[in-house]
Amino acid sequence: MIRDPQTFQALLDSVTRFTRERLVPAENEVAETDAIPPAIVQEMRDMGLFGLTIPEAYGGLELTMEEEVRVLFELCQTSPAFRSVIGTTVGIGSQGILMDGTPEQQAEYLPRLATGELMASFALTEPDAGSDAASLRTTAIKGVDSEGEHYLVNGSKRYITNAPQAGIFTLMARTNPADKGAGGVSAFIVDAHSPGISLGKIDRKMGQKGAHTCDVIFDNVRVPARQLIGGVEGRGFKTAMKVLDKGRIHLAAVCVGVARRILADALRYAVERQQFGQPIAEFQLVQAMLADSQTELYAAECMVIDAARRRDEGRNVSTEAACCKLFASEMCGRVADRAVQILGGAGYLAEYGIERFYRDVRLFRLYEGTSQIQQIVIARNMVREARA
Repeated sequence: MIRDPQTFQALLDSVTRFTRERLVPAENEVAETDAIPPAIVQEMRDMGLFGLTIPEAYGGLELTMEEEVRVLFELCQTSPAFRSVIGTTVGIGSQGILMDGTPEQQAEYLPRLATGELMASFALTEPDAGSDAASLRTTAIKGVDSEGEHYLVNGSKRYITNAPQAGIFTLMARTNPADKGAGGVSAFIVDAHSPGISLGKIDRKMGQKGAHTCDVIFDNVRVPARQLIGGVEGRGFKTAMKVLDKGRIHLAAVCVGVARRILADALRYAVERQQFGQPIAEFQLVQAMLADSQTELYAAECMVIDAARRRDEGRNVSTEAACCKLFASEMCGRVADRAVQILGGAGYLAEYGIERFYRDVRLFRLYEGTSQIQQIVIARNMVREARA
């Protein structure tokens, strides 16, 4: 749903220009230094990109889901690390507070998240709890002292995106050790600078330089009871799943944006590269790879927009979100693979950038639910509906 076409088009134009003029030229620097230039992060703040999904009442842009994915189509036609800077704040880091937080929690945190003053990370995954999120072992045990009710948090989280830059963690922890399932999990807002929190070394990854992940260790971290999201125990897993439904559409849009860029680079090369006295774009087998990529890209784009519109209408999009994440992430991998093939030897060289995208996009099929988890979600929903 596009609320005000003219205003939204102005935003879209500014994002497109920012991506083309500021982000694309900085790609090599980010790949070499493994860091996003602070000046670019500040420009993102100034543009309001950290507040894309936060209500206007708290200083955000309050984009609809359709508006959000269309912005991502443009913003993500560059290295995925740039989107990652804002991703955990506009997405899984803040949405739990927005969806289920108390009015006091929303008033305290959402304005600072919207401006980018505060960056949020989503602390769910653990060394032994990834896809099986309900089995997490991090505990939050309630107690009382002279300063009032609180929880003591103990445990470790793994692969936490933006943890080194985070000001707060949206933390999932088990408040009822007797309940080994999802019902024993609660959600908290935790100050990232709280005593007892330590960070592991920044992970060395296959790709996505500039997007940092690391372990987060909680050792008797005292969290005031007022930081329990929604003020009710046992709802953390439900909050996480609601957040992930939205996040999967978001990530599918990221895949579409990156695939657009990869295909554009491959097409440009095919038109310019000469073999046997003609551009390789004239060869039918190259044309087949280009055509297959364009077809799959178009299909993914349509899926994402349709799912976004359904969500804007207030419909349950659990199945559609999983379909989008599954198809778009797999599509992006295939487009990247074909692009390397089209460029041939050049596609294997760092100077052309395609090999970097090839490594970067491999992660899309893994985080926020692997492709196999998406298949399980889709099939279970289908079976449930058939039995209803």
